[in-house]
Amino acid sequence: MVATVTYIVRLSALSDADAVSALLAASYSTLLASHYEKAQLDRALPFMTKANPTLLASGAFYVAQSSHGELIGCGGWSLERPGTAKIVRGEAHIRHFATHPDWTRLGVARAIMNRCCMDARARDVSELHCCSTFGAENFYKALGFKTVAGAYIPLDSQVSFPAVLMQHALP
Repeated sequence: MVATVTYIVRLSALSDADAVSALLAASYSTLLASHYEKAQLDRALPFMTKANPTLLASGAFYVAQSSHGELIGCGGWSLERPGTAKIVRGEAHIRHFATHPDWTRLGVARAIMNRCCMDARARDVSELHCCSTFGAENFYKALGFKTVAGAYIPLDSQVSFPAVLMQHALP
């Protein structure tokens, strides 16, 4: 008999920072390994796997927590375009999605995205934008996102990371 482990999706808190960073490291280092060269990931992961305190405290970033208390997924959205303070009326930006490798294909990321969409709609958002990794592009497509263009995400003055710009009109 297999035990059923359930999870909840809740708003993140600043106290989740270490667990979110550990989740990002586990997810990205494992799930992106087949989509990027090792040297490229090795340079990018130190920047990509740190929890963003501003997002954690924003009221628009969520974590999925198992019934055993571990964080198994995270993600959120912001009105501000990442890396800027620019806000365009009706637009929001998907931010820092990750699922623990042991929990993929179980609806965790979809549940977090559903929460993002519901809360973004309540703030009069009609279109979502995201910079997807190559590994997550099919996930976003399955949720109705369309690929717009290839992109490079600047992580610092010397490191950028190849990604895919995507968008989705909210119904």
